[in-house]
This record gives sequence, structure tokens and C-alpha cells, in this order.
Amino acid sequence: MADTPESITVEEVMVRDVASAELPGSRDEVLEILKTKHISGVPIVKNNELVGIVTRTDLLKNPEEEQIAILMTRNPITITPDSSIVEAARLILKNNIRRLPVVEDHSLAGLITIADIVGAIARLNIKTPISEYIGNNVISVWSETPLSVVGAIMELADVKAVPILDTALMLVGVAADKDLISASIIEDKTEMTDMSAGSDDDAWTWESLRDTMSLYYSVSKIQLPDSPVKEIVRLTGEPETAALSSEVSDCARKMRRNKIDQLPVISSTRKLLGLLRDKDLLKAIV
Repeated sequence: MADTPESITVEEVMVRDVASAELPGSRDEVLEILKTKHISGVPIVKNNELVGIVTRTDLLKNPEEEQIAILMTRNPITITPDSSIVEAARLILKNNIRRLPVVEDHSLAGLITIADIVGAIARLNIKTPISEYIGNNVISVWSETPLSVVGAIMELADVKAVPILDTALMLVGVAADKDLISASIIEDKTEMTDMSAGSDDDAWTWESLRDTMSLYYSVSKIQLPDSPVKEIVRLTGEPETAALSSEVSDCARKMRRNKIDQLPVISSTRKLLGLLRDKDLLKAIV
């Protein structure tokens, strides 16, 4: 009997050996896990119980914050091992998230991500064309745009990846949030602020006569370089692509095989038509 989406359980596809961090902890510890394990989120535990999760987006949105307790999303949405991947896909789409901690008796038993569900879709032989599920409103960037600006664009648009176009509007690559994290550095610097001993309630106090004190403090910040985004193309190579007529399971296999989250959809002349995100494929089983 062939597999169906409803017959595949979370336990069958979830990752059991989950890289996690403990409270209290530092941002640098999470950043190291994200970079070395090539994952997008790190569960946070305390006394063996799940208390939160920190994602790549959390770090990029809060570059100066160092405490895990402040960075993390508390009480994350979870799922049990005996649930089906259809239920997992529903929760992911409904809550606009990318991963679900798998919890059993309040303890972290594993993690199921969009990539894990895409792996299951790859073996389901779904022949529906991706044109039915492709996402709209594709944000793209010019190949000469600085990485620091690309990071800001992705944050403002709330996207995980952007196609990279050259001056002829031809697709040359894709920049994903994991590429930005890999290119990021920790920058330590000292900043200064002036504190005045004068009273702001006294309208006759001259600024020049106030007692002032300079306060110096250290700031540690995640920094993206100003090198052009085309440098990512040099490191990641020619992007995998799809056509509007490509089948769901074929695209799932391509994503799984190449460990990517998206496929630019192009015409026969390599003009960008859209972007198929891994999350779009989940709609095929929900």
C-alpha cells in the first residue's frame, strides 16, 4: 500500500538528535550552532524542558542583543510524535513558522521542519504542477546591492530568500537568510553617551553650564559586510530552478537533494517568473 500524507507520522520524519541551547546562555552560542549545523532555529531548554526557540531571523532582527532569554520566542507551538505530517503542515502554515519542536511528556523529543515534510512529499509522487502553489509578490535584488542592504530588505519584506538579478534582469542566483548568517561577523565596539547633571525642569539652566559626564559602554553586534550580494553567487554557484509545469514531488526532491528552501521559477530565456518556496509545497498535502 502506497504512503499517503495522513499515514506518515511526525515521528517517522522528525530529527531526533536536536542541537539545542540551555538557559542561561549567550547569542554567540546560538550563532555558532546555526553556522556549524546549517539549521534555521535552535530550541532552548531549561532543566530538560522546552522553554523557547531562537531563529536566524531573531538574530538578524536584534543584532545587538546577546541574551538568549530576550531573543527567544517563549512557549513555542509544539506537536506530538504520533501526529501526522498533515497536522504538522497545517500548524506551520497557520502560524507562519518553519519548525515545530516535538514534545513528549514536556521534554524535547525532536524537531520537525518544513524540510523534513518536503522530504516526505518527495516520496509521495504528487504530480500536480507547481503553478497551482507558487507564491506571489517576489522580492528580488540587483547583483551589486550590498549584503547589509539585502539583509535590511529581507527584514522589511519579511522574506527568507531573494532572487538576484543582473542588469539585464536575468536570474544569476539566490540569497537566503542562511547565506547572510554565514557571511555575518560579530563586531565589538565602544560607544559613548553624555549624561547631564542639570535639571530639565529648570528653563533657565544654560546647557554650557551644566555638569556633564561621558559614559562609555561596549556594544557587541552582528554585522553584515558591505560586499555586493553577487559574492554569494560566487560561493553557492548556479541556482537550481524550476518551470511552471514542474511537478510538486519533483521539486520537493530537488529541494531535498540540494538542501535548499526555494526554487526560482524561470522561463525558457531565464527570465524570473516567480519563486517556489518550500512552504508552498506544504499546500499540496493540506
